[in-house]
Amino acid sequence: MHFTFHPFLAAELPPPYTAIASPDASGIPVINCRVCQSLINLEGKLHQHVVKCTDCNEATPIKNPPSGKKYVRCPCNCLLICKDTSRRIGCPRPNCRRIINLGPVMLIPEEQPAQPAIPVQPEGTRVVCGHCGNTFLWMELRFNTLAKCPHCKKISSVGCALPRRRCCAYITIGMIFIFIGVGLTVGTQDFARNFHATYVSWAIAYLLGLVCLIRACYWGAIKVSYPEHSFA
Repeated sequence: MHFTFHPFLAAELPPPYTAIASPDASGIPVINCRVCQSLINLEGKLHQHVVKCTDCNEATPIKNPPSGKKYVRCPCNCLLICKDTSRRIGCPRPNCRRIINLGPVMLIPEEQPAQPAIPVQPEGTRVVCGHCGNTFLWMELRFNTLAKCPHCKKISSVGCALPRRRCCAYITIGMIFIFIGVGLTVGTQDFARNFHATYVSWAIAYLLGLVCLIRACYWGAIKVSYPEHSFA
């Protein structure tokens, strides 16, 4: 029987094990299947390292693994043979493809039940959209940024500090330009009658002030999304 292994990143610790054959009442060596506990007849198979159960079709080791190798059983019951220095393998079965992390080498006298793999969660924060109320994963490591909800496709601010800060900044800058425009209007009225280009400077000051105030309204009205734990 041929066993394969693949090095993948994983998250579980299946243990190695050994098995010892014992004769039944008729003197024929048998062993219990490590998966279904059925008796496996070892007659004529004692030269093999592993045998296949006729009931569940899973493999059970009857000898220690070859030098430099170790046995690992996937939670789907597939028996793998890999290097004893391997730290990551993957189940080759098409309906499993489970990723397994072997961790440090452990000497365990017999097989123990394998624990299910722990799925690796992507880093990020679960955020509740301020528009539609759905939760999505925000991959930025910092708040006070803009996020696009994958559900409603709308932009919102993650946290309220950013829109508040920018709204205040645009109001301040906008009022400064408005005051500059008023000052130019009052101080250069007589000069503007002779040099009409002065009106351009008035228009620029008022226009910049108006643009900043419009941006301030945008940041003041933007929807805010919050981390999911804020509602706990």
